[in-house]
Amino acid sequence: MTEKKNWRTPAVVIACGGLMMTIVLGIRHDFGLYLQPITLDLGISRETFSFAIALQNLIYGFAQPLTGMIADKFGAARVMAGGTILYALGLALMAHSTTGMELNLSAGLIVGIAMGCCGFSTVYGVIGRTVAPEKRSTAMGIVGATGSLGQFLMLPYGQVLINHLGWQQALLILALTVLVLLPLSTALVEEKTAQAKASFKQSIPAALREAFSHRGFVLICLAYTVCGFQLLFVSVHFPAYLIDQKMTPTTGMLALALIGLFNTFGSYTWGWLGGHYTKKYLLATLYFTRAMVVMAFILAPLSPMSVYLFSAALGFLWLGTAPITSALIAQIFGPRYLSTLTGCAFMFHQVGSFLGVWIGGRIFDASGSYTLMWWIIIAAGFGAALFTLPVDERQIPRAATAPA
Repeated sequence: MTEKKNWRTPAVVIACGGLMMTIVLGIRHDFGLYLQPITLDLGISRETFSFAIALQNLIYGFAQPLTGMIADKFGAARVMAGGTILYALGLALMAHSTTGMELNLSAGLIVGIAMGCCGFSTVYGVIGRTVAPEKRSTAMGIVGATGSLGQFLMLPYGQVLINHLGWQQALLILALTVLVLLPLSTALVEEKTAQAKASFKQSIPAALREAFSHRGFVLICLAYTVCGFQLLFVSVHFPAYLIDQKMTPTTGMLALALIGLFNTFGSYTWGWLGGHYTKKYLLATLYFTRAMVVMAFILAPLSPMSVYLFSAALGFLWLGTAPITSALIAQIFGPRYLSTLTGCAFMFHQVGSFLGVWIGGRIFDASGSYTLMWWIIIAAGFGAALFTLPVDERQIPRAATAPA
């Protein structure tokens, strides 16, 4: 009997995974566009809105290890499908929110859990078991690059919806848009034989104990905390910062869109470099360069051109950390529990995201300026570069796997 050919080839998994990230990341980065209209319409402070988005990112992070375990054990497709339904529900409820508490429930809790199901860890876990080890970093870079298009494409889409329909109707349309993830998630269904090839005799608790007793993994997580701290502050507060500097909302939207566009090139480039050069040195270089770019921006005279140049440079460095970090974890620990371990690392990333969004709003409400926050962002970037240098990249020896 002729064996039925599996249509879920590595190319299909990469393409569908990238399209899923396009939608997930694109909508996620739209939230910064809602800060001004929601706070003005509902009469709430920036800190109140910031806290809801910060809570979203914190829950997103703490959900990732759990959703990663479920994906590793029961399948990534099921996790992605469940997250899609929650994502649409959270956006719909956010559209009908009138208080800070309701925003915390919808944009914070429900959307946060949904993102935990639909994040990079879910997709990267399947890629890590589908793609050959020497091609993992590049494949993850391709998914990151494709996902970055979401920020470039979905931001103008979201801004047009807000301008013509208002923020409430815009959120309802985004809720319908996210349902496209349901058919795409079928590409993440793995054959049991493929999972068996990546398996060895180790339980999830044992894998977690092994990872958190590994000094390099802890350092990777600390650096990833800084990454989230920097990126979510910019995503949420940068449009409002530019409006405070007498620039138009369109300038803020174009700035975030440029970050997404150049992130497309950056994610692929950094992922490709991760397949050819020492990953920890690449991470250190990325964090150091990001800090220097931010410093140059706040010290230079502010103009639309300086905003666009900053956005392009920062975009190239934006999510280059994701493919390198995930590939580095797979290199050290293997792909068997990659969703679980990258989920744990991403939990730290999202703790940083929570702090970056919330502290940014707190500092602004206290001082009327983001100046102190920019300098904290710079110092944290230099610290992250130092964290990555002592990481031991050597693969942990594994016993040979019995034939399936």
